[in-house]
This record gives sequence, C-alpha cells and structure tokens, in this order.
Amino acid sequence: MATKALAHGMGSFFKDCEHPESSWSRCPHTYTIRYRNAAGRQAEESGFTTQDQAKERLTTVYKAKKEAARGQTKAERIQKYGSMRFGEYAAEWKKGQRDLAASSLRHLDSLLEHHLLPALESRRMETFDHKVVDGFIRTMERNGDGLATQANAYDKLKSILLDAHRLGLYEDNPLDGVKPPQYDPARAVIPSLPQLHGIRTAGDDAFRLVADLMSGCGMRNGEAAAVNLKNIVADDVYRITEQVNQTTKQYARLKHRKPGDYRDVPLPARVKLGIEWYADTYGTTADGYLLRHPNRPDQPFPYHRIQNQWRRIKASGEVDIPEGMVVYGFRHFFASNCLGHGIPITDVAEWMGHKSLDVTFKIYRHLMPGSISKAAKILDVGLAA
Repeated sequence: MATKALAHGMGSFFKDCEHPESSWSRCPHTYTIRYRNAAGRQAEESGFTTQDQAKERLTTVYKAKKEAARGQTKAERIQKYGSMRFGEYAAEWKKGQRDLAASSLRHLDSLLEHHLLPALESRRMETFDHKVVDGFIRTMERNGDGLATQANAYDKLKSILLDAHRLGLYEDNPLDGVKPPQYDPARAVIPSLPQLHGIRTAGDDAFRLVADLMSGCGMRNGEAAAVNLKNIVADDVYRITEQVNQTTKQYARLKHRKPGDYRDVPLPARVKLGIEWYADTYGTTADGYLLRHPNRPDQPFPYHRIQNQWRRIKASGEVDIPEGMVVYGFRHFFASNCLGHGIPITDVAEWMGHKSLDVTFKIYRHLMPGSISKAAKILDVGLAA
C-alpha cells in the first residue's frame, strides 16, 4: 500500500487497495487520510473521492491543531501572568530594560517607588482596563503631582501594560480611550546678550567655558563637562560624543542616543577660541579632556561645581540675571539665537539632541520670528516676482 505524505506534521493520504500510486486517479477506491490529533494520537479518516478533498481535510486539521496550540499557549500565559500582582509584574518587566542608562534606571525606580507601586502594587494584572488607568491619573491629580511627573508616570505604566497586552492578557488595549496627562514645558527663561556677557564672566574660567559651550553650541550641562579638544572636527564644527553622567559621575553615552552615536553642532569662532585658550592655559589630559576634577585629575569634572558657582553669583546680586533663569538658560539662549536668526527648527532640534521635534517646538515655539502676517507678506513678494 503506497502512502503520500504532505509537509512535515500535516499527515498523509493513501488508498487501501492493490493499485499503485500512479493509477490512483483512475482507481475507483476512496482515499484515506492519516494524521496525529491534538492529543498526539494517530487518527484516520476515509471516504474522500479525490486527492484534493483529502489534502483539504488534512490542511483543515493541521490549521485547527496550530490554532489550538496557540490558544493553549495564550491561555497558559494568561493563567501565569493574569493573577500576578502589578508589583511583581513590574519587577519582571524592569529586568528586561537592559538598555537603560544609570540615570534613566534611577528615574524609573523613583517613579515606581513614589507613584506606581503605592497606587497599583497589589492589583492583579488581569483587572487593568481604561477605567483603572483613568483612576490612577486622577489619583496623581488629587495628590498634587506636577504635570511632568504625571506624564512620566503614565508613560511607564503605559509601557508595562502594553507589554502585558502583547502577551495576550487583554483582548482590548487597556489604554484605549484614556486621555494621558499633557505636560507643557514651562516657558524658557533666556538672558539677553548683555546679560549673557555679564553672567559668563562672573565665575571662574571653567564656569565661563561651560557657559560658552552651552550658549554657543547648545550643549547640555553634562556634555559641556565632557568637552574635549579632539572633538573639534573642523574650524566651525564640534562633535559631541559623550557626557558626564550626573548619577555615575563617569563619561557616558549621549542622552537619547545609542553608544557610539554623536551630534555635530555649529562651533562659533569665539567658542573655538575659548576652548583653545583654556587648553593653552590649563592643558589637557592625554585623551584631550579640558575639564577635570580639581582634586582627582584622573576623574571627570564634577558638574556641581558649576551649580555652586551659579548659586553664589545669584546670591551676590552683582550680576543682572533675569528672574527665574537657571543654568540651563545658557542652552535656551542657543535656541533663541538660532531661531531668532531664521535657522530652521529642524536643525535646532538636531543640534540640541532632542528626542523629537515636538519637544523643541513645545519649548521654543514662542521664539520663532514667523507669524501669519509676516508669512503673507513674504508669500506675496514671491507671487509678484
């Protein structure tokens, strides 16, 4: 008796007669199929008049077994994770966040400890839906948490619940219909050019260098602390490759970037001269770093020294500083200078290393010189040309 097998796992079909396979199409006997059922036992069915009918039945049986296997796996996941408490599930989820930098991991721990776990730790994972998430947001509102904190906490809860949704714990996305907290960054406080000149020279030479790098190149605090003479890749281009992480106090990858990523930013001539003057005056390490720990030259520059000087400068009252300005105002000046001179906001976002253009737009939209009236006049000139 000849047997014809299909693809692996799909089973086989044959005719229980003396005729060879080559004459099956002319043989009056019916086909029989053989396969293993969901329990793993061999089963047979007969009475199929054509090969196509036999193959179609085997395909149907095979698909049903696959669907049953997938359903069983999903059911096992639901059974395992559905009754799990949020605190336990969040701990398991956190183990998978291996790409987080030390500062990001510390931020995650803070959000879990102070916001997510106090409200949700004992809740079973299978009970989450949009009403539960809405209730969590309202709890933060009642507690007086700031919008930035609310947005960050919601973002982490969203990541955890979407992970559970992918596992099949919920038929519907538990975040559907939820209105997330809307964080609108505070209006940036920016010094005028005369104020900038007065502030940058009110501290020591390291303070002036950091102020120049932030206001002239758009660097973040930690990026300025990692300034390196070798990163001047052209007379007018500085390559930002790393930062001093304020948590670990060590050199680390850039914010929102993978290890090895960099940003090329404009290098104004005055800032380049300031870097070179500092290098000539104080020297550099063998690796090209300019700023080092004052007591341990083998260690990166501690950024708190800039903050300490900033507090002293403000307390002295001898320098004109706009109300509400912080050290980050130097970086805000960079954005203001760029946008005020018509440089596209897309370029500014790239140079500043923002995660998305939306961040740049929210913070600096009011600095953009364009308006509907101005646009109408510009367009009219173009149409008349």
